[in-house]
Amino acid sequence: MLRHDARGRFDPVLTMKIMERYGVTSFCAPPTAYRMMVLEGLTKYDLGKLRLCTGPGEPLNPEVMKIWEDGTGLTIYDGYGQTETVLLVGNFRCLPVRPGSMGKPAPGFNVAIVDEDGKELPQGEEGQIAVRVKPERAAGLLPEYWKYPEGMEASFYGDWYLTGDKAYKDEDGYYWVVDRADDVIISAGYRTGPFEVESALI
Repeated sequence: MLRHDARGRFDPVLTMKIMERYGVTSFCAPPTAYRMMVLEGLTKYDLGKLRLCTGPGEPLNPEVMKIWEDGTGLTIYDGYGQTETVLLVGNFRCLPVRPGSMGKPAPGFNVAIVDEDGKELPQGEEGQIAVRVKPERAAGLLPEYWKYPEGMEASFYGDWYLTGDKAYKDEDGYYWVVDRADDVIISAGYRTGPFEVESALI
């Protein structure tokens, strides 16, 4: 198995040349990498061996997913997790993908949207993504930060581990990220996250 490990700034052209040369079949990259690659023009490279594409780490713009699908014939399976966790919510092959959504909770996790009091919110209401940790702590959740246990403990409230990320859940159980809880801008009474601004600019 070849692992492309380039330090420093991501090079989309070099990456696609490597994918073409070695016939890469499975590709996992953060959304920023996908954004840079679609700007370079996917049809310049033979990416025909690709079978699976995943995008972790941050929200992936629907426009980028559409360009990628048009250029490769493949859907990017976006997902949500943190350094402190494993994959919590994802777009899985057994479910229809809704571009822009992070998908549905991964098996084994009780994920919800909660308010500042730790109360579960109904569909359509924006709140913080939380993982239930009582009566049992969720598998894959970091025990503590190295030499900083109190930092991890600050993320717990009642029965929940709070991720610090804002989202809402739609009527079909798909989760839609808004942004970091501390990144939301209030303008003329509207709550706007940087992801929404970026999507509009794209």
